[in-house]
Amino acid sequence: MERKAHYDSILDRSKRITWQGDCYRDLQSKYQAGSSQAEAEDLGWVQKHQNQLQRFITAPFLKELLIYLRKENVLSLMEESRIKEAGHLQDQVEMLSTILISKDNQGFDPLQTFIESSDSHIAQLIMNHDTMIKEHKEVLLRTHEQYRGRDSLSGPKHHIPSRALHLLEGLSDLQQKENDLMQVGINHGGRRIHQRQLCLERQFEPLTRVSLPPRLSLTVGVAGIGKTTCVRHFIRQWSQGVFCKDVSFILPFSFSELNSLEKLSAESLVKMAFPHLKDPSLILSSSCKTMLIFDGLDEFQSPLNFANVTPCSDPKKEVSIEDLIMNIIQGNLLPDTAVWVTSRPGAASCIPGGLIDRVTEIPEFSHQDIQNLLRHHFLEMDFDRKIWAHLKSHKALMVMCYIPCICWIVADTLLYIMQNGKQESLPRTCTELLAHFCSMQAEVIEPRGREPIKVEQLNGSNRKLLGNLGRMAFYGLLKHKYIFSEQDLRAYGIDTLLAQCSFAAGILLREESAMHISYRFIHLTLQEFLAATYYYVSSKRAIFDLFSESTVSWPKFGFQNHFKNAIQRSQDANNGHLDVFVRFLTGLLCPMMMAVRKAWAAEYLQGLLVSGGTVVSMRKTNLAYCLQELQHTELLRSVEEDLRLGSLAGKLTWPNCIVLGYLLHVSPECNEQTNLAACLNFLTVKCLLPQLLYCIHLRLENNYFKDDVMELLGSLLTAKDCRIQKMSLADNLISNKGAKALSRALLVNRTLTSLNLRNNNIGSKGAKLIAEALKMNQTLISINFQNNTIEEEGAQALAEVLQCNRKLVSLNIRKNKIGADGAEKIAKALRTNVDVDFTAGLSDTSMLPVWIISSNSFIYIVGDKGTTALAEALTHNHTLLSLQLQSNSISNKGMTALTKALRLNRGLMSLNLKENSIGVEGAKNMAQALHENSTLKDLDLTANLLHDEGVQAIAGSIKLNQSLVSLHLQWNFIKSMATKALAHALLFNNTITLLDLQENAIGDEGVISLAEALKTNTSLCTLWCFLQIAYFLIFFLWPLYFLAYVGIYRKGRAKALANALKINRNLKSLNLQENSLGMDGAIFIATAMKENNHLQYINLQGNSIGKSGAKVISDAIRVSAPACVVDI
Repeated sequence: MERKAHYDSILDRSKRITWQGDCYRDLQSKYQAGSSQAEAEDLGWVQKHQNQLQRFITAPFLKELLIYLRKENVLSLMEESRIKEAGHLQDQVEMLSTILISKDNQGFDPLQTFIESSDSHIAQLIMNHDTMIKEHKEVLLRTHEQYRGRDSLSGPKHHIPSRALHLLEGLSDLQQKENDLMQVGINHGGRRIHQRQLCLERQFEPLTRVSLPPRLSLTVGVAGIGKTTCVRHFIRQWSQGVFCKDVSFILPFSFSELNSLEKLSAESLVKMAFPHLKDPSLILSSSCKTMLIFDGLDEFQSPLNFANVTPCSDPKKEVSIEDLIMNIIQGNLLPDTAVWVTSRPGAASCIPGGLIDRVTEIPEFSHQDIQNLLRHHFLEMDFDRKIWAHLKSHKALMVMCYIPCICWIVADTLLYIMQNGKQESLPRTCTELLAHFCSMQAEVIEPRGREPIKVEQLNGSNRKLLGNLGRMAFYGLLKHKYIFSEQDLRAYGIDTLLAQCSFAAGILLREESAMHISYRFIHLTLQEFLAATYYYVSSKRAIFDLFSESTVSWPKFGFQNHFKNAIQRSQDANNGHLDVFVRFLTGLLCPMMMAVRKAWAAEYLQGLLVSGGTVVSMRKTNLAYCLQELQHTELLRSVEEDLRLGSLAGKLTWPNCIVLGYLLHVSPECNEQTNLAACLNFLTVKCLLPQLLYCIHLRLENNYFKDDVMELLGSLLTAKDCRIQKMSLADNLISNKGAKALSRALLVNRTLTSLNLRNNNIGSKGAKLIAEALKMNQTLISINFQNNTIEEEGAQALAEVLQCNRKLVSLNIRKNKIGADGAEKIAKALRTNVDVDFTAGLSDTSMLPVWIISSNSFIYIVGDKGTTALAEALTHNHTLLSLQLQSNSISNKGMTALTKALRLNRGLMSLNLKENSIGVEGAKNMAQALHENSTLKDLDLTANLLHDEGVQAIAGSIKLNQSLVSLHLQWNFIKSMATKALAHALLFNNTITLLDLQENAIGDEGVISLAEALKTNTSLCTLWCFLQIAYFLIFFLWPLYFLAYVGIYRKGRAKALANALKINRNLKSLNLQENSLGMDGAIFIATAMKENNHLQYINLQGNSIGKSGAKVISDAIRVSAPACVVDI
């Protein structure tokens, strides 16, 4: 009995799968009927109907009413004049109400008599509107209450009503042409960066204060994503007075209901669907705000051909159901009525874009949503963690779980297998998973113990029923038919009673309403799987083409011919309608007993891969999906490994290009950073172009691209399906012509946020072209022009961009030829652009540094003149965060201007003055600036001419400065006196964490003073200096708890350091690079490591320790500090 109860629970849950919102909305609010306060019996008629009078009275009706009231001597001529002079129509009605209320019953009775005796629809609305609305809301709420449990199974953690729809600018080619799994797989459960979000309750509201609400709204989403659940939730919320309070009536229809209708009028349709609405003409009139909802356009079996629609504007005129729908959508019929259509994207493409005012999309599940679902429903015995681990290791199953409805199927099936003790045989492909699901449904009806049932082994009536279901699924798929009537079931030999209580009950969903009874498979994917099962079984004995149900075709004998026919039809199709079907057909060949057929199929599919082509289309990549279902993955794994290691150079053959396209679809790791550096040319870019659309970060460095490739990449960036957010084109051969192609693309593109053009040759002309695009582009936030021979003219164009573009936050123009005049122009732009922060990278890498949190920019400036201009800008601009002035021939003159600006500036956080000609005077000016500046955190004065006198001045300032974090003073001719001053300053400073004194002659006295200071200072984490410090620090390391990094850059005393390491337990990183330690030094270090297991990193490069020394070190690390990283 317990086991039977368990099977019943599984069956119940499987039925939930089809309710599409199972893990999509939390709608557990209690039903609260819209109730109004009891009206006082003595309340006047006018006051009772005040709102209706204000809302529905028209100017002609008011004119007739005033004539009647004057005739009945209710109104005087003066009162009539006061009403007419009141202003707008609503003001006139309000004045009329005020006057009549002051007259008590003398004014109420004639007004009531006039309205009750009038046959105008205005009068009917005034009298009956509230009663009709109340009754209608009660009926809708009662109807949709039966789905409340289904729609709220996701649990409170998902709280789907708060999840936003995605606002689209239109349907893309991917949405219109590709299958559902392809669409959600490419998105990887994520949101595209340029998509706006819209809450469900704002679906019909204007987006801005000056825009109008949409008349026709289209909401798209793949099958099983939750479109119907959203509609049900919307209706319930409206019925309870939460959503769209200004809408009088919502009339929901499903296209599956409309399939049973042929010819009727708009009014008869409303009366048929909602018999409680006695007079549909009132509801459909322009006086009453009404909304029509048409759910599931993809289920409508009559084609909508808007080019041949028969015009109709009369709601009483009978027309065909398809003409009725098209006239409503076009606005010929019921033009004042709001319309909401939901559909799968492919079917929605039949509606002309010009008719649609708003397009929204229901997003697929993210990884977090999937985990939430598992935790909420599968927490018992840690099943949620086990299921999630299995999904992560099998990408095809993870893709299925992006669709909420299929996520239930996958999770339930995996749970069923685990509970049966067969965890080692968990399905790895979509075919295996759905085969297990069907077996699970069969075992619920006919328990066979815990031995798994294969689809081929279903016995008795179930096997026959499966064949009939498969046949109906297959030919329905060919006809794009997803809703089946009772007549359809009987035509395919399926008993309607048996379908409700047997194996089919967990596969078919029965829907019943006042207008129709219909059946559908619980999800489209299951229909495709059963269609493949039917084709696979039938092809063994079929002698004619199975794709021709009722027509004669050329004979086809044997499974191989039928298999080839199916694959070829899929490849020749202009959309992905048959892609998933042939994946399942291929996957059915995978069991071990099919080894011969599997080998043949693998050879045949690989032959199609090799057959060649010019462009990797979606149909070609589907061959790789088929190989995955066949579990023939050697080629797939090989290309994935090469892509991960960046070793695709010379390997991008035609088959490998197809596999690469497949990987960009299914692998988030490959998609998020696609490294195609040094492996592409014009032909391979052209070949891969349709698949490169779906990369997030596309790295194309060092490919010797010329301008012709830029034309291709420009078309890539302008495509509606483009997902690229970062693109690196560094180290290519791009000139101003290529820059022109990129600039055209940037005018259109809304996804690219980072563009790296480092080390090309676009010149000033190319910079001007891109600058023009940047004046319009509001998406790009980072661009790298480093080393592009840009001169003053280009700098002028970029300066103009900085004056008007408020989105660009990273601009790198290092190593160009802009000169002092160009720098001055950019500095002037910075004076006016005070709303934007700027930053660029410190190094020559192709990516922004990972520590960049908000906007910053390093500008390449030349000489004292440019520095002075920039200093002037800094007095006005307080948003510049980081400034690089390395190697710019800046002397004390430029330094004086810069330090004056630092006293006033309150935004700059990092200043790089490395490799200039700053002397003692400049250092003293910097010291004075540090006394007053409280924002600068990083200061680099490496390789200048500061000497002891200048450094002593700086040391004096850091005693009081509490903002500086890092100070670089390498190569500055510093001796012991300055070092003592710095050490003394460290006794008072508790903010500096990094001090760089490399390549200076600080002497023993300087080292001793630093060591003494370190006994007191607890903030310094990184100290760079030269050899003497190793000897002296051994006496001070043991009490020092915060010292994290010691660098020794000449021959050090390894033995002394080793002894210190035995005592110290806080040192985390040790750099002994190029110190000629030799074998003896390696032994000393290894000995120390046996007693110290806190080190995390050691650099022993350039020490000639040999293989023996390396082994000694590695043995010690393995035993005492296995987490330590060693560079040898």
